[in-house]
Parts: sequence; structure tokens; C-alpha cells
Amino acid sequence: MIIGIPKERKPDERRVALIPDGARVLTNLGHRVLLETQAGALSGFSDDDFKAAGAEIVPDLKSVWGQCELLVKVKEPSPDEIGFFRPGLAVFCFLHLAVAPELTKAMVEQKVTGLDYDLVTLDDGRLPILEPMSVIAGKLSIQCGAYALQANCGGRGVLLGGAVGVQPGKIVVVGAGAAGSNAARVALGIGAEVSILDINPQKLQPFAERIPPTKTLFSTPDTLRREIAEADLVIGSVLVPGALAPKLLTREMLTTMKKGSVIVDICIDQGGFAESSRPTTISNPTFVEDDVVHYCVTNMPALVPRTSTIALTNSTLLWIQRIAGLGITGAVRKSPPLRRSLTSYKGNLTNAVIGRDLNMKFLTEHEVNELLID
Repeated sequence: MIIGIPKERKPDERRVALIPDGARVLTNLGHRVLLETQAGALSGFSDDDFKAAGAEIVPDLKSVWGQCELLVKVKEPSPDEIGFFRPGLAVFCFLHLAVAPELTKAMVEQKVTGLDYDLVTLDDGRLPILEPMSVIAGKLSIQCGAYALQANCGGRGVLLGGAVGVQPGKIVVVGAGAAGSNAARVALGIGAEVSILDINPQKLQPFAERIPPTKTLFSTPDTLRREIAEADLVIGSVLVPGALAPKLLTREMLTTMKKGSVIVDICIDQGGFAESSRPTTISNPTFVEDDVVHYCVTNMPALVPRTSTIALTNSTLLWIQRIAGLGITGAVRKSPPLRRSLTSYKGNLTNAVIGRDLNMKFLTEHEVNELLID
């Protein structure tokens, strides 16, 4: 199979979808890997590194999209990439279609097969590609939030770890999944006061068992309202796979927060958990609304592209191998985790959650299964 790896077009995105070691694995299996020149440079991987691994370096975006059968990237296709869509092409990346109606329509109309990293789901419910990026984003959320809390950034000037004779800052983490739990662990490590909220007591249990125990709370609107009113930093890390993030932090709640406090909305790439959130970039990461600093960068792991790129390839390579080895249709038929990641196929929207969020026609699971048999 011909596998294309383009240079990312999203603002400030420094990751690349494959490291040279991954390219070597694929080329040794007999596949062709086409890499747009300099695609790995911002992650610390040169064209020569990829050439040595057997990849072919091509000069531009058109050369990648125009020749490949499977296009593998990090973030969703940009507007200038949509023009390269064509029937039979498969795109494997973080698609985030629930917040991208025009991209979704283009993939359906051009009969592109969409496979979303976010939705590759194991039988036990784990998300093997999303999880490592969530871990990185969770860890980053504390250092990004700490920076935004500095007075020069518009924050209230609180050191989260406190000082001798000075109480530490308070961090409220909403959601105890991979991102939230890692945010909480980093927060505890720097000596902050931490509350973590979730609707699943099992996810809270490890924090309740710590010595000293962390404040764990069942998440309700009233609990959230009370906690954020006392918070210096609020981390939003809720997830409904494939769907828009629930708006748990309302504008009314925002008015109760301290002046100069900070929200880091990790789930902004799925619309955000705060009603006041809107996407920002690494170059311009924050805005202030109702005297609260909002950090809403949609690609936080790109802050540490070397680490993130390696971690991403470690989690995607197995699935790329399966798609390349079995063919696009064969892989979706034979691999339940890849079947669950399917968002569009042969001109149809194949994910009910995305269809409902975008108010678009979608196939039922039975109809998708029939389509895959044909």
C-alpha cells in the first residue's frame, strides 16, 4: 500500500504522523511511505532520517495526497487539503468531526473513508491512540495553567505550590480520565491543593486512597459551582468519544470565579466543557472573559512535539500496519477497533454520534455492516 505523510497545516502544529522507525517497519513490510519534505523537521526528524528508513521524500502536499491510498496525519485536514479528497482515499488522523460540519460533508460527498484516531476503541473500552495524547495534554495543562496564572499573563499571581507561610493554589480537575488523572497527579506533585470531580466513582477511587487523600467529589452542577468559586485553576477534561463535549461550566458559573483565575479547557478540540470557551492557538493561547483567563489551545501536545510524535507513532503503528496489510475495507471488516473508528465510507456518514451532533443523515450500525459486506 502507498502511505502518505504530509506536513501538518494546522497553526503551530509541530508534530508529524510517523517517526523514521515507523517508516522503516512499513517499508520492510513492502509498503511505500511518501513523506512531504520537511514534514518531520519541527519534531526533530530530518528528511535524511526518513530516507535512511526507506521513505520517499516528495516535494509538496499535492505529491503526497495525489499518490497515496492511505493518508496518515496528526490533526484534521485543513481547508487547503480538502481539495485533494477523492473517492477511495482513506484518511487516518484526529478528525474531530463533531465540530467540523464542512469537513464532514466534504468527506461524505467525495466518498473518502474516514478513520478517527479518537474512536479506535478496544473491546474493554480503552482508546489506545487517544490515551497517550490525553496523558501528555493532562500533564501539560498544569504547566500551561501555572503560566497563565502569572500576573504578566493576566492571572491572579498565585504560585500553585505555595511558599513557606503561604497556602498553595487550589486546582479543580473536572473529569478523571487519562487527561484529568494525569493533570491531578502533576498538580499534587507540585504541592497544590487538588479537587477532582467525576461521575464514575471507580475513576476517583485511586485518588481517595492516596496518603494524604485527595479531595474526590461526585460531579454535579452544584458541586462544580462550589468548587470553581474557590479555584485558582480549573482543568476541563471531560470526554464523550466522538461527540461534542458537554457544557458543564456555564456562563453563570463563570461569574462566580475569582478575578484572574484560569480555565484550561483540554477538551476544546471537541467544543470545550465551558460555555465561554473558544479555540485558541499556541501562538496566542489565552483570552479573558468575565475576568477569567481561558487557555483553549486545540493541539496542546504540539508544545512538546518530539515527545508527542514518538508517543503517537508508538500507538498508531500497529493500526497502520493492519490497514496497509489487510486493505482499507478488509481492515475495517476484520478489526473491531478500526470498525469503531469508521466515520465515513462510500459516501455515507457511518457514526451515529457525529450524525446527531451535526444533524446529518447517518447509517445505523446494521446498515454499516451491510455496506461493508457488499
